[in-house]
Amino acid sequence: MNSELAIIRIKNLRLRTFIGIKDEEINNRQDVIINVVIHYCAAKARQTDDMEHALNYRTITKAIIAQVEENRFALLEHLTGKVLEIASAHPWVEYASAEVDKPHALRFADSVSLQLSYRRQD
Repeated sequence: MNSELAIIRIKNLRLRTFIGIKDEEINNRQDVIINVVIHYCAAKARQTDDMEHALNYRTITKAIIAQVEENRFALLEHLTGKVLEIASAHPWVEYASAEVDKPHALRFADSVSLQLSYRRQD
């Protein structure tokens, strides 16, 4: 494992979007909760204290917000995949995972969530 490994965690990003296949889901925004984990080598950032050598989690988060809030999704798999694409887009990313929770999606359950992950192939 890389000794300079940095792990960015974006925790409980609460957004609203159109998600689902039932009429009420298609016509009304619903809450989703997004968690993202990104692994990358932070050796240069640690040594230089220069933003150009670090992944900008603010930029990543803004892109996720725009993707989720400006689009409609039928499937949790598709929404989670779009979030993962953003999280893993930078060439420095070695591993990323994205989990999207859909609160109150099922009766008697707090939420339903789906998680997808990406690992760079060397």
